[in-house]
Amino acid sequence: MITAAPEPWRPTIDEMLPMLPLHWEELALDKDRVPLEPQWHVYDARDAAGELQIVVLREAGRIIGYYWGFIAPGLHYASCLTATMDIFFVHPEHRRGRNGRILFEAVERDLRRRGVQRWFVGAKLHRDASPLFRRLGFAPVEMYHSKWLGTD
Repeated sequence: MITAAPEPWRPTIDEMLPMLPLHWEELALDKDRVPLEPQWHVYDARDAAGELQIVVLREAGRIIGYYWGFIAPGLHYASCLTATMDIFFVHPEHRRGRNGRILFEAVERDLRRRGVQRWFVGAKLHRDASPLFRRLGFAPVEMYHSKWLGTD
């Protein structure tokens, strides 16, 4: 049985760690120049401030996916509590059926419970999740562009 629910940051991160390299390998840009080295202290601080949202997708108790997001008033819209997706990942062996929908529906329920008014998600163009987001009622609003400025 597949389930998705909010979970606490610190007790859950150790279980998620084995999936991060696979996630990074599949989605990261400039992997040959930019190593995976999360700033765990920032996540800890955001969690302590009540601004971190972790929702975990499990099958028979084992993590098969996750969503990490930040919740805070908008920088330009102080009265609008806003959720911004940091990352999400569903293991490739579990990208079938409704698993992505199950994960994001659990995220939305938790956001509504927390009083969030606006939710932003993003999709990598080289691994586009936009069809899922459109099925969930999201509208495209912005496209980011990237340019490497570091030394080669």
